[in-house]
Amino acid sequence: MVDALAPNDPRVEHKFAEVGGFKYHYMLAKPNGKPTATVLLIHGWPDLGMGWRYQVPYLLSLNLQVVVPDMLGYGQTDAPDSHEEYTMKKMTAHLAELIKQVTDETIILGGHDWGGLFVWRMAQYYPELIRCVFSVCVPFLPPSSVRMALPELVEKLPNFRYQLQLAGGGAEQIVAKSPERLRNFINGIFGGTTPEGNLVFAITSGVLEENIDSIGQSPLVSKEVIDYYVQEFSRHGLHGPCNWYRTRELNGDDEAVLAADNFKFPMPAMLLMADKDAALPPWMAIGQEQHFAGGLKLETIADCSHWAMIQKPAEVNKHIGDFVKSVLGEDLKAAL
Repeated sequence: MVDALAPNDPRVEHKFAEVGGFKYHYMLAKPNGKPTATVLLIHGWPDLGMGWRYQVPYLLSLNLQVVVPDMLGYGQTDAPDSHEEYTMKKMTAHLAELIKQVTDETIILGGHDWGGLFVWRMAQYYPELIRCVFSVCVPFLPPSSVRMALPELVEKLPNFRYQLQLAGGGAEQIVAKSPERLRNFINGIFGGTTPEGNLVFAITSGVLEENIDSIGQSPLVSKEVIDYYVQEFSRHGLHGPCNWYRTRELNGDDEAVLAADNFKFPMPAMLLMADKDAALPPWMAIGQEQHFAGGLKLETIADCSHWAMIQKPAEVNKHIGDFVKSVLGEDLKAAL
């Protein structure tokens, strides 16, 4: 069994930071004594900082301080109504400010799902803050010099077709119809099915309203943790989380300067792909190495879905640990 945080786990402090005009909630876990480094972990959709619950105790065991925010729109963090507040440029600035409140040293930065795209962009906008960076399931997608709306992107990448429903408001309307639907949606996102084995979500269309009322318990997530997710998503619903899907063109405008720069990551990087991830299949990582001057460690986790951190926590932790040890080297050995 891999050690995991429980809701209200005594190993973490629940903290709040005012950054960029918004309140962010984050978990802070500190090792005994002076930490060797600080890790910042960014979750995706529709997740919470608790999505990293299997990684935090492991990173603590490596004498690392861990900062895990609920991102904008989620949990106890503010959820502005306007999608214009959810651009990568604005949100990476929020997290740069938050990190400066916690440490004056460079950080280890990790992300999953939307958090995976976020960490690549944060490492582009703030390379001076980041010692190394890793992403679970999300390859680096270079900023395009050609501004492309979501419908055009989906024509090129049919595995992203679900994003049309999420950006269009359909998903949040389906889920908001009853408290039971929110619970069934969260169970279904984490692998729960109908008695017939049907899913709550398809990459071709999004949330499946015809299935949502008969979804059973997740096989990946305990009822206690599902209860916590339901509590946290009840605060704001799905509008804020779905706002992340409404910023494609705004991000394109912001990132024109990055696209012109032909940026190569100066810091060491790692990318973990999952071989059964339908939305982000491993072929999307082909050719990644060209973007990394500091070196890229590319790994694929076998027999693993999109939720790698909770489905294969031991493997994910080993990859993260090996990567962090290779970067921190003698500093970490001395601390351990």
